[in-house]
Amino acid sequence: MENINPLGQEKVSKLLVKFSIPAIIGMMVNALYNVVDRIFIGNSTDLGSNGLAGITIGFPIMIILLAIGILFGVGGATLFSIRLGEKQQDKAENVLGNAFILLIIAGFAFMVIGQIFLKPILSAFGASEAVLPYATEYMRVIFFGAIFQVVSMGLNNFIRADGNPKIAMLTMFLGAGINILLDPLFIFVFKMGMTGAALATILAQAISTIWVIAYFFGKKSRNKLKLKYMKLKFSIVSKITSLGLPGFSMQVAASLLNMVLNKSLFLYGGDIAISSMGIINSLQTILLMPIIGLNQGLQPIVSYNFGAKQYDRIKTAVKLAITASTVIVVLGYAAVILFPEQLITLFNQEPELIAFGSDALLKWFLFLPIIGFQIICANFFQAIGRPKSSMLLTLSRQLIVLIPAIIIFPKIWGINGLFYAAPFADLVSALLTGTWFYYGIRKLGRSEFDNADLSLEKG
Repeated sequence: MENINPLGQEKVSKLLVKFSIPAIIGMMVNALYNVVDRIFIGNSTDLGSNGLAGITIGFPIMIILLAIGILFGVGGATLFSIRLGEKQQDKAENVLGNAFILLIIAGFAFMVIGQIFLKPILSAFGASEAVLPYATEYMRVIFFGAIFQVVSMGLNNFIRADGNPKIAMLTMFLGAGINILLDPLFIFVFKMGMTGAALATILAQAISTIWVIAYFFGKKSRNKLKLKYMKLKFSIVSKITSLGLPGFSMQVAASLLNMVLNKSLFLYGGDIAISSMGIINSLQTILLMPIIGLNQGLQPIVSYNFGAKQYDRIKTAVKLAITASTVIVVLGYAAVILFPEQLITLFNQEPELIAFGSDALLKWFLFLPIIGFQIICANFFQAIGRPKSSMLLTLSRQLIVLIPAIIIFPKIWGINGLFYAAPFADLVSALLTGTWFYYGIRKLGRSEFDNADLSLEKG
């Protein structure tokens, strides 16, 4: 009885709380990796706003690293959950083994490419001459630890899908906790500057990697990492990649967005505008990570019950998630409206940066309350094995609408136009996603709909 997966039996509301709360807490803690680095760097007298700009330039590159973990971690965990719902444990473990090898290969490749082309990459992502030394110092160390971040984040999705969301949460607590402890030690005590901040991050991720691998060889896991399943199979790799592609595409689009954004910010506002956007990105990470965590908790519930053809449970779970996500973003929006200056001063005390950043923050987050709905509804399609629909909807905001708006709006309205590009994209993408989701949820359970995007392996 111990190996029975609760995803298909327990009350849906209880499951969503059980799986989402640890994921939300875990994602909030995980968000502290970059946020804590920025707080300590921004408040360091040796680094200040230039150090803050340096880590902001490196942020789009770190998003690509996150994207790789999502591609094989979320994609693999989705297929893993569907196989478990179909009562095919051997095939589920085969997915786990293949995803593990893919994460290792991808992390190693990212490290090598980053070390060889570091300065050209940073220049392409918008580093000015003043900021380039700070960005180089930070990202060189981050690239060395790429494999740790990819494997720890990727496999953590499988721990949640294995039916142990609390352990998945503890993984994030472990990594972020170590990072928070080491950051002030390396930056302020040992005076290691940007190198110290980056070193604290990769050491924390290395320990998390050991933790997640040990889980799948230990007694608490229902499904195991087995050597015989680590031989890559094209059919499995292609399905993992297909299911992970929407989340991967969203992150790559976010990276491209930040690259275009950094260049536009420098053109219309200089390095102070880039430093301000670094703070806004950190606050956006904190505000949206609960939604990402909620979505992570929702994914195995939807995927498992989709495999088990229990469609009413899927509809109940998604409706609850939409309600919860809306409450979360409305509370976050209230904090932004009431305390914009106080939020900026967490990261830096320079008066010019506080004034510029507070104004930019209010404009950028104008339509924050509708973002939670858009994220949950777009990712619903990924969880039921419809990656093409999910990809279109996840890319609609960042790639299809926001990037063109960032390029066009400042030409008409200057720096203010750049910041108002975000709420414009939020509104357009929410309308598109809402329409798509309305028809999708009504057709759930029809064979021609369920199999439209992805033919899952039956052999």
